Amino acid sequence: MAKSIYFAAATLDGYIADRDDDISWLTGFRPSYEGPGEDVGRAIEDFIERVGAIVMGSSTYEFLLQHGSWAYGERPSWVLTSRDLPAIEGADIRFHDGPVIEIHAEMLAAAGERDLWVLGGAPVASALADAGLLDELWVTIVPIVLSDGKPLFEAPIREPMRLLAERRFSNGMIELRYALAR
Repeated sequence: MAKSIYFAAATLDGYIADRDDDISWLTGFRPSYEGPGEDVGRAIEDFIERVGAIVMGSSTYEFLLQHGSWAYGERPSWVLTSRDLPAIEGADIRFHDGPVIEIHAEMLAAAGERDLWVLGGAPVASALADAGLLDELWVTIVPIVLSDGKPLFEAPIREPMRLLAERRFSNGMIELRYALAR
């Protein structure tokens, strides 16, 4: 059965972007670790392979429009927005103006045997967590401190999460996988 997984990279102090939505701290990250670990690029590719559907907020979608091509194939993808935004040719983009809870079952059904990727955005991840619909958090910690920016979540999650796994990458990043309390 499909799970809703928030898969993201965050700074050591919990930010997914700086205040201007810049992620050069991530894209320009230079490893300073010479120990054992897996290739982070391969881990991202492996995660994308397990994804059957995607949900994101309008800020994430606009960032993707401005900074490159659509890398997610024909997977059904929902964008939560109250604005008119352009669709991407060849992509299955569906716009929704309303709470994510209204379309969660539809997104899981579209994911089929795969998972629903919560692709960026504290508002979307927090809305799913608040509704008890976010199953897991997979966060890759990047050893950078911004001290300000866009947080991983925008609302508190007071119930302790259960650690499922940790993974060390050859570039010094660490992935932590947590199950959210139900």
